[in-house]
Amino acid sequence: MNAEAHNPISLSPEYELLQRELTQARAELEEFTYSVSHDLRASLRHVTAYVQIIQEDLAGQVNAEIMGHLGTVSTAAQTMSRQIDALGALSRLGRVEMQLAPINLNDLVTEVMDDMAPAPQAGPLAWHVAADVPMLLGDATLIHQVLTELLSNAIKFSKQGSQATVGLSWTLSDHGRCVVTVSDNGVGFNPQYKSKLFHAFQRLHSSRDFEGMGMGMGLAKCRKIIERHGGEVWAEGKVDGGCLVSFTLPLASAQR
Repeated sequence: MNAEAHNPISLSPEYELLQRELTQARAELEEFTYSVSHDLRASLRHVTAYVQIIQEDLAGQVNAEIMGHLGTVSTAAQTMSRQIDALGALSRLGRVEMQLAPINLNDLVTEVMDDMAPAPQAGPLAWHVAADVPMLLGDATLIHQVLTELLSNAIKFSKQGSQATVGLSWTLSDHGRCVVTVSDNGVGFNPQYKSKLFHAFQRLHSSRDFEGMGMGMGLAKCRKIIERHGGEVWAEGKVDGGCLVSFTLPLASAQR
């Protein structure tokens, strides 16, 4: 056997340069994110503190409209603080070290279903979960987050007062990856805006219409997690016609 077969693969200088530049860019982005987050928090603390002081000093001396304006400022500052937290959590997903291993998706789905609170929808809920999903390769903790978000959304946006149906199915793609699809027969969405679904702070439904609406970060986190696994995520739907959210993961059997 050729002795060179035991030597590590030699990387080209161009590849090594790109790796160093990528590492440096990530470090600079992390430093920038921390700096912006820290500075914004300091400013928000000042805004919140001084609004509270003004509210206390003017209590009983000004009309309700002015006090309402001050309350709006305080609420906006609190919202921005939560947005900073959400962006930080999204950023950390890109740095967390993944623990790749074969995962049983059906077991994860069962865990998610057991962990979820009873659905708030008025009508009954029917589950249709494929029992033969093949073993996949991924980080079980991160994929658990994806399933929690997608199944919770499917329940949240299910039809009110009628038979709500949430399903999970799978198929194989042309590239030998597993395509997992979470479906519901709920309110759906306008397909014209589907490109916004997986971006930060984007929501296609009003919090007035659906309880428990978060910061619009759930699907953005799903996209980040699936892309870190080398996969893709997308959605299809129509108004009052339900929704399909699909993502791809590698098969565990494809790894040697």
